[in-house]
Amino acid sequence: MIGLHGYDGQIGDTDTQVRQHRSDEGFVKVDRMAEAIRERTGRRPMMVMGGSPTFPTHLHREGVQCSPGTFVFWDHSYKTTLPDLGFDYAALVITRVVSVIDETTICVDLGHKSVAAENPFPRVYFLNAPEATPVRQSEEHLVLKVADASTFKVGDVLYGAPVHICPTVALYERALVADGGKLIDEWKVVARDRKIHI
Repeated sequence: MIGLHGYDGQIGDTDTQVRQHRSDEGFVKVDRMAEAIRERTGRRPMMVMGGSPTFPTHLHREGVQCSPGTFVFWDHSYKTTLPDLGFDYAALVITRVVSVIDETTICVDLGHKSVAAENPFPRVYFLNAPEATPVRQSEEHLVLKVADASTFKVGDVLYGAPVHICPTVALYERALVADGGKLIDEWKVVARDRKIHI
């Protein structure tokens, strides 16, 4: 064993003082464990601390390496609950209107297979339809309530910022990278092709 990883991703308080206090409390436990290991082995283990919401609470701790997980893409949830970090979401999912059901209801092709579905609604925030409210979701479709469905037509594209980006990314084989409105690269999503080696 060369180190300890103290993951405190459950700490996501918007209030930075509360977040720091809770992080400090958790760190004391990991620090005690690291010291106990040093007393028994003569070597203090490397300490890797934090998750995405708490990495700033560990930045100035001596001998600690930070491990934010969501820093590459961020997501809509962290943007709204952790405004002090100043990050913007950097990944979108694109969906299309597949049906105009009635005067206030539309259906898009953004089902469980397209966006993380473990959280309650909303699971995605639509940049060009912020008033759209999710009603139900299946594997392939998401039904939305809107003020006036006549403003939508089949084929219209909606741009969605996922509320939870981590499992959403693993639903896709590749991420298309855009800069200045132009596609400039593709990244293979390695987490999608996981395999257990025994």
